[in-house]
Amino acid sequence: MQKLSIRGGVPLSGEVRVAGAKNAALPILAASLLTAAPVRITNVPQLNDVRTMIRLLERMGVKAEAGPRDVRLDARGVTEPFAPYDLVKTMRASILALGPLLARFGEARVSLPGGCAIGERPVDLHIKGLTAMGADIAIESGYIHATATRLKGARIFLDPVTVTGTENLMMAACLARGTTVLENAAREPEVSDLARCLLAMGAKITGHGTDTITVEGVDALFGVDHAVMPDRIEAGTFLAAAAATRGTVTLMDAPVAALEAVLDKLRDAGAAIAVGSNTVRIAMAGRPRSVSLRTAPHPGFPTDMQAQFIALNAVAEGTALVTETIFENRFMHVQELRRLGARIEVQGHTAVVHGVDALAGATVMATDLRASASLVIAGLVAEGETIIDRIYHLDRGYERIEERLGQLGARIARVS
Repeated sequence: MQKLSIRGGVPLSGEVRVAGAKNAALPILAASLLTAAPVRITNVPQLNDVRTMIRLLERMGVKAEAGPRDVRLDARGVTEPFAPYDLVKTMRASILALGPLLARFGEARVSLPGGCAIGERPVDLHIKGLTAMGADIAIESGYIHATATRLKGARIFLDPVTVTGTENLMMAACLARGTTVLENAAREPEVSDLARCLLAMGAKITGHGTDTITVEGVDALFGVDHAVMPDRIEAGTFLAAAAATRGTVTLMDAPVAALEAVLDKLRDAGAAIAVGSNTVRIAMAGRPRSVSLRTAPHPGFPTDMQAQFIALNAVAEGTALVTETIFENRFMHVQELRRLGARIEVQGHTAVVHGVDALAGATVMATDLRASASLVIAGLVAEGETIIDRIYHLDRGYERIEERLGQLGARIARVS
């Protein structure tokens, strides 16, 4: 099993290009199911989750041709609207095939993501929304089996707000008869990127980027050549790493407008930040200051950056309160950070982080994707060697992170 070895204590310095956004690429790849015309997606990140989605599409009969940064897809010959458990179990985003398959083919059979119970995360809202649009849905042997002659427009209130639910229903509504209104819709930039792709395919969508999205159904969608937006979470991770190591880093191809909440907190931590049209330069001259935060749906502070900021606060001056409002059990990285010497207490949905002067290297274990990133940041500042185990989590969301951090001066290597 592969691990990361990090010898900390080196301030990051230099330039790094931000890769395409995983959370935008996955729904856009699924949108290829909505048309019989060829689709080309560019700025596609080289990640395990992206490869899994492509394999899933191929399993259904989609012809896929992947290049270094682009994917060409042709879904005219889909043979089976079926997403099997062996692929879905590794990636919850596979549920995004449900809406497009049902809208175009009138039937879909998709495994429940990860085999989890409906309701733990709002997969039930996907089902309720499609049912409101006229679908007949049954749960059979761990699969969602949905059928509909043709979906019809409906007014759907999403409670709680859900990103993948918004995306799934927006895609399904593109081929429905009539008008669909999604209220309390997710406002994340990745939802807007999917909407821009669908609009280029001939969809009629308004309101994306707000909490009310309106979709006028059309009879067919067309091919598209679409570039995936840059990854705001990867960008934020590099910025947090630069701040924690007291470095100076410039992000190229950065999603500047999507980073406002993160940049505000970094400024509060004492970082000097200069923003261009698609660049962000951060410089942290001394020890960062602690910054308290509370996660919230966009445009609030992103839950996917919570772990990275806990790592930053672990070596900052002062005490910070970090409150998680989106997901339960998202403080699993805290126990591992403690192994490196961090002083953190968890009180319900809040982590109390007391900054320490220094961390010390140790062997730690990644528990999920963003927890992995927090351990990398901690390892970059820790004295001595840090070994991070189970880095397959990291490979789901960060493209060749050890090579790119190495270009910034980090002493980091992938080992067996």
